[in-house]
This record gives sequence, C-alpha cells and structure tokens, in this order.
Amino acid sequence: MTLSDISIRRPVFAWMLMVGLVVFGAISFSRMGISQLPDVDFPVVNVSVGWIGASPETIELAVTDVIEDAVMSVEGVKSVTSRCQEGSSNTSIEFDLNRNIDIALQEVQTKVARAQRNLPDDVDPPVVTKSNPEDQPILWAALSGGKDLREKVIFARDRLKDQITTVPGVGDVRLGGYVDPNMRIWLNTDKLKSRQISVDDVTAALKSGSTIVPTGYLESGEKETNLRVVAEAATVDEFKRLIIPARGGAPIWSQIRLGDVSRVEEGLADIRRISRINGLPAVGFGVIKQRGSNAVAVGRGVKERIRYLKTMLPTGMDLIPVNDSTRFIEASTHELLVTLGLSAILTSIVCWLFLGSLSAAFNVVLAIPVSLIGSFIILNACGFTINTFTLLALSLSIGIVVDDAIMVLENIVRYFEQGMGRVKASLVGAREITGAAVASTLAILAIFLPVIFMQGIVGKFFFQFGVAMSVAVMISLLEALTLAPMRCSQFLTTAKSSRVTAAVDRFMHRLMEKYRGLLTRALQNRWKVILLAFGFFGGSLLLLPLIKQEFVPPQDQSRFMVTVQTAMGSSLEFTDSVFKKVEDAILKRPEIDNLFVSVGGF
Repeated sequence: MTLSDISIRRPVFAWMLMVGLVVFGAISFSRMGISQLPDVDFPVVNVSVGWIGASPETIELAVTDVIEDAVMSVEGVKSVTSRCQEGSSNTSIEFDLNRNIDIALQEVQTKVARAQRNLPDDVDPPVVTKSNPEDQPILWAALSGGKDLREKVIFARDRLKDQITTVPGVGDVRLGGYVDPNMRIWLNTDKLKSRQISVDDVTAALKSGSTIVPTGYLESGEKETNLRVVAEAATVDEFKRLIIPARGGAPIWSQIRLGDVSRVEEGLADIRRISRINGLPAVGFGVIKQRGSNAVAVGRGVKERIRYLKTMLPTGMDLIPVNDSTRFIEASTHELLVTLGLSAILTSIVCWLFLGSLSAAFNVVLAIPVSLIGSFIILNACGFTINTFTLLALSLSIGIVVDDAIMVLENIVRYFEQGMGRVKASLVGAREITGAAVASTLAILAIFLPVIFMQGIVGKFFFQFGVAMSVAVMISLLEALTLAPMRCSQFLTTAKSSRVTAAVDRFMHRLMEKYRGLLTRALQNRWKVILLAFGFFGGSLLLLPLIKQEFVPPQDQSRFMVTVQTAMGSSLEFTDSVFKKVEDAILKRPEIDNLFVSVGGF
C-alpha cells in the first residue's frame, strides 16, 4: 500500500497531517528570530590588549610580538594580522574555513593565557573574541545635554546601561565617547620640594592608603566578629586627608597630608575619544542583540525602554535613537513576506487559468502554504533565523512546490474524465504517477542540495538557503503523494468552460502551432542551432568579467558615513577641530535628520 492509498482510505489522517504541518509551522515561525543575514561565524579570532599611555612602538615590542608568537602554533592558522595604536593592540588570526571556530577560540585563549606572564604587569587582561556580523550593534542611541561630560558619563554607566541591558534579547551594550570617571590630583612642585617629597612617595601613599584589603575576623570567647577596615578614599575630602607616611622609604614623623602638597578634584580619565550628537557632546549606546534572537523585537523593546528612560532623565538631558538598523531589517523582511504572498496569489491565478477548474486550482494552491509553512518546523529546529536567504529560498520555491501537485492532479483528472469515480481515479492516478513525482523531486534536489556543501564564506551564508529550499521541495513531495490525492478523492470536479479559460486555450493553441513550426526549422538545421547555442555560451563567459561583484546587493538606507583622517601625529584637539568644520558643513543641509560623530573611534 502506497502513501497515496493510505491517505485516500484514511482522509482524517491526511487532514490531521495537513493541519499539523500548518499549525506547528506557524508556531515555529513565531519563535524564529528575525535578522538581516544568517548567523555565521567568520573564521577569524581577535585578541585585544589595552595598555594605557603606551606608544605604538612600545606596544608592538612588549605586547603584540608576544601575542603573535603565542598564537602562531595554533592548528589551522592561515594568517595573522596585527594593528598597534596608542594604548591598544589588536591581533586578528584567520583560520582555514574547515576549522571549527569554537575549538580554535578555546585554543587561542589557552595560548594567550600561557603567554600572559610574558606581558608587562600593568597591561589590561587580553580579550579574545570571534568575529561575527551579528555581534555588531543593531541600534545606536545617544545621551546628550546635562551640565558636563562627567555627569553624563556617570549617569550613563550607573543608570542607563543596566536599564538597556535588561531588555529581553539584548546581549551587550557598547559605550561610545565614554570616559572613566576618576580623581585627579594636581601636584604642587614647590610644596613637594619644601617638604622633600617625591612623586613616588605620593604614589606609594595612594596605593597604601586607598585600597580595600581583607581583614579577617576576631575571636573573643564565645563570640566571633568580622572585621572591616574602611581604607578606600571615595571623596575629594577623603583624598585630601590621606597621610603621606614615608619619604624615600623612611618614615615621616611629622604629619603631611595629600591636600598639603596637591589640589584634588573630581574629573575624568584622559579623553582619547569624543562623541557628539548634532554638535552636542554625547555618550553613545550601541545595542548588540543575543545570538539567534529577533532583531526587530529587540529593537522595538529597546526603543520602548528609551521612551521610558526619557521620563527619568535629569533636567537638560535627552536620549534619542540615532542609528536604527532594525527599521531596515523589518522593512526588508516585510517586503519579502509581501513578495511571498503575492507569489502565492499569482501562482494560484496561473493554476486556475490553465487548469480551468476552481476546485483543481484550489487543490494545487493548498500545496503552497503546507509546504512553505511546514518548512519552518525544520528551519526552527536547525536554529535558523528568518533572514534574506531563507525567505529568498521560500520565495523561489513557490513555483516549484506546486509542480508535484499539478503532476498528480493531471493524472487523476485524466482517469476521472474517462469515467472513473473520484476515489478510484485518485487511487489509480496517484499510484501511477508516484515514480515520476519522486524522480522530478530528486532532480530538483540534485540542483539545490549541493548548495548546502558550498565552501568558503559564501557557502556559509548560502547554507540556510540550500536547506530551506531542499526542505520545502521535500515537503511538497510529501504533500503531493498524500494530501493532494486525498483532496481529489473528496472534492474533484470537472472543469467548466468559461470565457477566460476558452481564451487561454486559444492562446495556448496558437502558441503551440508557432512552437511546432519553430521546432521543425530547428530540427532541419541542427548544427546551426548547436553552434548558436555554443556561441551564446561562449559570449556569456566573455561578458562575465565585465559584471561587477559584491557580497550583498546595495541598499539605500538613507544614511551614509564620512571618514576624516588627519595627518600622522595630529593631536586629538586638532582632529576634533577638523571634525567640527565637517559637522558644521553637514548640519547646514536641511535634509539631515541626525548626525552622530565619533572622534578617535568607538
């Protein structure tokens, strides 16, 4: 007994199979994340090390060379590229495409941890990350206004960042234009000289007098008391009252406080990066979504949280989104879904015009939602997202998933028109056409299955395309061998001629006559046709180098980026002054909505 026989004799089973595919497919669709591109890990691992105040040359000798020597022995390394700049080192390790990037990341972390003892003591701990387009911010917001930059920085760090991070789906928040608050101590050289105090003595006093140390506990008979020494200075007055206990290592018996030889004030670390929004100093928030989460839903949640946070901002501050890529992801995904719906409607119309029967056309068209919506069950189980490539595959498959259903339907209609009953015609017609339907599906799979095994970065992106296409085609075969014969056995009717179907028949008859004549001439001049075909093929190969190449098609997102680079050795103040001139020129344009500037990078 074939699948079609089981479905025809047990229609309830077939209906439940159809409903199950649609319902569970819809549930899977609602649980899938939405993103612009598939979640692909590039075969690149980055090692970042910070060393405040160090020159690029010093970082290269003391940090970068050590990191490079450590990672060179990792298996599968293709190339190592390093970039040194003031205060930081970044090393990128590219691996072979067939290398498991997660295992490579662990090996690089192990090598860097072993090499860390060869790094200078005061460098920041190395940060090892893997490269992924999904790790880029999907939305930038800017906090502007307020009395000074320190107030904005503290409010952004202590209040706003945690509020945004707790939005469901947010993985991390990057801060642009952020400068760490600190206590700035301005030494008076004359007062230091009069008391014979050196800078090292002041530094030693700060280290010993402003640190948190564990103090243990005190036992007294039946009682035990935990001890805590309040040893960390937190305010300007507490710093001023710190005592300088030693001079050159020898104790000082007279009391000399830090405030006696210096001026202490609250300030910020050395400013090496500057951010502005529409010409006003700002702190930027770059929102990075969690892997596999819905970018559109995350963007909506963050914007809703921003609207709530604006009600609790101090007077004079403002928080606004300045670069929202989720709008374009939502628009492109919506456009693809609309295209998917229009394709289904147009396919339905074409099926009705050529089949001539509403029941027959309806039977064929039901294969579209069953195959497409059912595909989301597998896509969700594989951890895929709704992105450009998966929706492209489903849009392309609309014209393919109806082929098997049409093939089965035509064979059943042929027997039905010969006088057989619906059930008998469905049993005989479906059983007879099963082999041809399977062969047709295998031929289509032979085209799209190899896409799954493509190599390189392009292959990683097209992997989800190949899987989505193959799954939709296989479900369409299941639908054609089970659901289509069952529906024919219950609802099939003969075609009733109408003006529209008669016009289509006449048009197809004239087209067939013209094709017969063209085919006759082609068969009479076979070698000419073959030479012409080879000529077209060779000509297309010659034109191939003239076609421009790019990874994804360009999109007009109503935004652009301007990069300004000053001469080597230019100070931050000079670079900022150049940026201000560029800002003034851009802000004069009436079509500009928002302008976010970052001097010195993010």
